[in-house]
Amino acid sequence: MKNSNNNTQPSDDFFVPELCQPEALLGLILLAQLLVLVLVLAEPMDTGFDWMRLALTSLFVQWIVLLSAAALCRARPYLARLPASLAVLAICTLVLLLTVLCTAIAEHFYLTPELSSEARHHLYIRHALISLIMCALLMRYFYLQGQWRRQQQAELQARLQALQARIQPHFLFNSLNSIASLIGSDPDKAEHAVLDLSDLFRASLAKPDSLSTWQDELSLAKQYLSIEQYRLGQRLHVLWKVDSVPNDLPIPHLTVQPLLENSIIYGIQPSIQGGSIEISAHYSQGVFKLQVSNPFMPNDKTHNPRGTRLALNNIEARLKVLFGPNARLSIQQQLDRYTTSLSYPCSRPSAEAQQ
Repeated sequence: MKNSNNNTQPSDDFFVPELCQPEALLGLILLAQLLVLVLVLAEPMDTGFDWMRLALTSLFVQWIVLLSAAALCRARPYLARLPASLAVLAICTLVLLLTVLCTAIAEHFYLTPELSSEARHHLYIRHALISLIMCALLMRYFYLQGQWRRQQQAELQARLQALQARIQPHFLFNSLNSIASLIGSDPDKAEHAVLDLSDLFRASLAKPDSLSTWQDELSLAKQYLSIEQYRLGQRLHVLWKVDSVPNDLPIPHLTVQPLLENSIIYGIQPSIQGGSIEISAHYSQGVFKLQVSNPFMPNDKTHNPRGTRLALNNIEARLKVLFGPNARLSIQQQLDRYTTSLSYPCSRPSAEAQQ
């Protein structure tokens, strides 16, 4: 699988957000309107509130804001290549020029009262200083927000790496135990299982990203089942219902395999006749759902049908870190089946892997 981080553009780390996005643009418009209210309320009101003044000032300021947002949106890829200090200087210069231009246009169309030459100069200086101060404050806010976002991403990556480091040895040790049980009874199968495990663990360690694709995760899970099939033989039956899931769907690496491992250890292995594991998954309306079901014997007091919580807690923690509080992992016991279900909102392609 290709590392999606390699496709990340330099502008993705730029501290100035995409001002063409509706949320950012709406925030700028609201901020500009608050500034207009402050400017109008700061002026003397001998005859009451001047609504015409508010309307004209709003029109003037919104011109500057929308033109600045459009210009910065177009220039963002080029500004992202500059050092932060030069980028801020370029942005403030651009906003200053647009402010002066809008002031000249407003004066040309008689949207401002007639002023003397000295008063006109003061008007231009006043507008320029206000725009520079607001631009500098906004750039400082964007810069601090960008620093906070990078810190959050660094902490996220550290937490994910710690979770991944816990589950990989757990996965390796359990696979080695399965292979060890074959050495005495069937050395040939043990040899093939060792080769499969080599490929399987190489694939596991070759994934530096937090997220994998459904296609790769499914391949990893099937390789693990092939190792267990050597040991369990006809006792293990697997039913897949996953055809509707897109291959490029993002999924945390080593998610399906631990669920299958729990199903085998606590559902198939204790039973002499074995049983079937059912894996069903589907993706619709931006939500991915996965269910892994296995049999258990309610009267068997020697085995805990819930299995070990290490893998389940690990998966749940990674889902919430990567996909937020809407990610869910639940366990259910119905009749003679035990089902583990997980769901989380995600989009295609795996944009989360680029964070």
